[in-house]
Amino acid sequence: MEVKKVDHIGIAVRSIEKALLFYTDVLGLPFLGIEEVESEQVKVAFLQAGEAKIELLEPLSPESAVATFIEKRGEGIHHVALGVEDITERIRELKEHGIRMIQDAPKRGAGGAWVAFMHPKSTGGVLYELCERTKTEGHK
Repeated sequence: MEVKKVDHIGIAVRSIEKALLFYTDVLGLPFLGIEEVESEQVKVAFLQAGEAKIELLEPLSPESAVATFIEKRGEGIHHVALGVEDITERIRELKEHGIRMIQDAPKRGAGGAWVAFMHPKSTGGVLYELCERTKTEGHK
């Protein structure tokens, strides 16, 4: 499987408003915008960090996966997103190698990208996201 780059790192936070102060004022990262991803019940803030992005993930509902993550582990790194081409083929390759996927088919995620997550039980405890973007999709 070919990985083009680390696309972004997802960080679970209780409050984007509070977290942004650290990322913009202290680290000086450029703020790119905020959107809500209703299918995941999260609000996402995008920041540029060199060639990659940081996504701050704030749960919009106690039932969201990010809310559950914060309850169990506290705020912090939630996932690492790997930029790929032909996400459907990458999913097939991973499954051939015995990697369990949370989604067997890509779906639309933040910034309009196609995404699919690998189950952390197959990846040494790390939640990895595959992320396929075209040049016109979100926060390039």
